[in-house]
Parts: sequence; structure tokens; C-alpha cells
Amino acid sequence: MRRMASRSNNPNGGKQHVIQEGDAGRVGAVWHLGRSVVVVLLTIMIAACKPAALGNGAAPVVRAKVVADYPHDRDAFCQGLAIEGATVYEGTGQYDRSFLRRYDLSTGKIEVQMKLAPQYFGEGIALFGDRVYQLTWKSRVCFLYDKQTLQYQGTLRYSGEGWGLAAAADRLYLSDGTSTIRVLDPDTFRVLDRIRVRDGRRFVDKLNELEFIDGYLWANVWYEDRIARIDPQTGQVVTWIDCGHIYPAVQRPSREHVLNGIAYDSASGRVYITGKNWPRIYEVEVPPVR
Repeated sequence: MRRMASRSNNPNGGKQHVIQEGDAGRVGAVWHLGRSVVVVLLTIMIAACKPAALGNGAAPVVRAKVVADYPHDRDAFCQGLAIEGATVYEGTGQYDRSFLRRYDLSTGKIEVQMKLAPQYFGEGIALFGDRVYQLTWKSRVCFLYDKQTLQYQGTLRYSGEGWGLAAAADRLYLSDGTSTIRVLDPDTFRVLDRIRVRDGRRFVDKLNELEFIDGYLWANVWYEDRIARIDPQTGQVVTWIDCGHIYPAVQRPSREHVLNGIAYDSASGRVYITGKNWPRIYEVEVPPVR
């Protein structure tokens, strides 16, 4: 009650106000009300300042549904996938075993392929205009090919590692295994912007193969059986796409045979996924963003 006594001091003459019997009840009620308001305000302030717990504000999860499947080379360590109509473009990895190939979706028959020199570890691919772009892991070089013949056309340079690559109307998106996606000029590879990817307040790293679908970036996450659907304007994950049931981890020969490969055929609106050394390519349906 120290606070109430000091508030009752009279600075003009030193006299104190004598609290009557009825006054005590009213003052007590006011004091308890004031204390409640302070407690509520402190609670709100603490909640606002406290860091979000892991998973707080996390994006919702939806489940991919398989509607068809197609053959995939079990020896293909898939690092990048693109599909137009009945034609598949795939970039594979591993030193001295990296290829860029074009083949038929229904039969898996290879029509043409280019092998990278032994010192290059192939990574993500993207189709842009009449070219195919193929990243390398640590060599900091992107190879350019004619889309019809896969004939070599040149190179572009970039810093850091190359993991995934996706094409939009006038730009490319490059992942490097961190939570940052670089936005690139397709002609020069000049960095136009950077996107930091978050799920709620948590950064999402190990971003791998990419695809641009209906205004969103889709990203594989290394060693995870889910795909992040990302708003490229904010970097926020808006949906997690669960793919763990499609080719369950317990059926895979190795832990390295991870989900890695997303393709979107814009003409048909079909979405395809596969993985490193997976036996099939799967056409999937995914609920839209709500």
C-alpha cells in the first residue's frame, strides 16, 4: 500500500486526507482495476518482444496427389528437370557422370544427350527462350545449350555454388543451398535481387531444385520430402507440399536418393516431380494457394 499512501500526501500544509469507510472500498476497487490493466499491458508487451517459437506462424501443409507416372532412369542423379509436352529435359550430377539429356516422357527413350567434362558436377537446369541453362556445383559456371539440338553455345559465370535454377518471364532464380535465392538477368547473370526464404520467422536453408509455377517459386529442400511453395515478393513459404508418401524413404536404396526435381508444363498446367535415382517421374496435383 506504499503507493496509495504517497498519493494521499497533501503538498499544501502536510495534512493527509483521511480515508473513510466507503472510500476504502472505492480506492481498493480502483487499485485492483489498475493492477489488472498493468498486468494485461505487460503481458502484451512481453508477447510482442518474445521471439517466435520454432514453427510459430509456419505455413500450412497440403498433400500432393499422384495422377500418373512415367519411366525414369535409376542411374540418373537428378539435379534439374524441365518438361514441355512429351519432351523431358534433365540435368544429372556426380563427377564424371553428369549429363544434360532430352528424352521422351512416355517411353524414357533418350533422344540426345551431352556429357559434361569429368571435372564438372552438374546441377539445376532451366529452359529460357531457345536455350537450356545448366548450372555446376562448385565450378561457378553455367553452360548454355540450344534447346533443340543440345549443342553447346557458351557459358555464364556466377559466384558461390549452384544448386537449383528456375525461369520466369524475364528472369532466372538461382539457389545455392542456403536460404537465399538470387534473381538473375538471363543474358548476363547479373544479380537483380535476393530473396531470403522464411517459414514464419524461421529461415529455410538447403534450398535445392527450383521451378516457377503460377506466380510462386517451388523449391526442393535437401533431405526433405516436402516442397516449399514461396511467394517471390516476400520470401515467405505460403504452403508446404508433402510428397513423402509418393516414393517413401524406406523403399529407397540410399539416403542420398532424395526428392529433387520439379517440372511445370505451362501449356498443359501439369506438374511433375522426381528424385535422385528414382525409378519414376510422377505427375501430381496440388491444391492451390488459399
